[in-house]
Amino acid sequence: MTTVRSESAMAARSAWKGYLRVNLVSIPVKAYTGTASGSDGIRLNQLHAACNSRIQYKKACPVHGEVPSDEIVSGYEYAKGQYVIVDPNELEKLRTEDDKAITVDAFVQPSAIEPIYLNGKTHYLVPDGPIGQKPYTVLLDAMKAEDRYAVARIVMHGKEQLVLLRPVGNLIAMMGLDYEFQVTKPTTFEEEAPKAAYVADELKLMKTLIDASSPTDFDLGKYKDVYTERLTKLIEAKVAGQEIVAPPIHEQAQIINLMDALKQSLALRGKKEEKPVAAKKPPKKVAPSAPPAKVAKERKRKIS
Repeated sequence: MTTVRSESAMAARSAWKGYLRVNLVSIPVKAYTGTASGSDGIRLNQLHAACNSRIQYKKACPVHGEVPSDEIVSGYEYAKGQYVIVDPNELEKLRTEDDKAITVDAFVQPSAIEPIYLNGKTHYLVPDGPIGQKPYTVLLDAMKAEDRYAVARIVMHGKEQLVLLRPVGNLIAMMGLDYEFQVTKPTTFEEEAPKAAYVADELKLMKTLIDASSPTDFDLGKYKDVYTERLTKLIEAKVAGQEIVAPPIHEQAQIINLMDALKQSLALRGKKEEKPVAAKKPPKKVAPSAPPAKVAKERKRKIS
């Protein structure tokens, strides 16, 4: 019998527990991963083309062949072919109380951290028990009021990591940061993108296009993983023995002139945003006025 795990049950398992430390203030917190379960999409397995058997990756010793996991240890090669064995218990002894904490080093303006340093790993921090609720709330509200993020350090998965703490709704999100040496600076490629000359009208049209493409209410939820949807349909069709037909290719005429491209883009954008215009009410019918000569004649008749 297959047991279906509810989303709340899976969310109940935290990825990390410890303390969020701001100087002498310690807040017990738990960290939950910010990646939704099953969000990796469809995984394709590697098969042997001759027989469709799945390719296996076995851990093997050149002397004894395949080795079970419980017989594998960690070691450091200090000389060619010479290793010193490091036991997991010895590694645990190296951990201090600081390793079980998220230590805030500094509070910064949101603009102080360039997005290129974010490595895509996100966790949500929540209070671990009633004792952490009050200081957690105070810290969250203070960060919102002062418009500040926090740069902190944490030991996770056996290594020290740099993280960014920021308010997200009623939670504090912990976002992974790459170190300075791990990021390639944009200046590395600036020579390949020299500043080019343009006319004022081209800049004006580009600004207009950007403005026309800026919705009042942006909804990220409208974007779907189209590739996975197509891949799912492909797999279902192949399982059903159906013929796979490639979708037609919609070729667009290439526009070399920048001004023409901008003008046509704006025209296309205008058609997409065009809303039906309400039908105008017909004007009220007014009795036709009498000709001036007739009016004068009528006045003369009344006077006489």
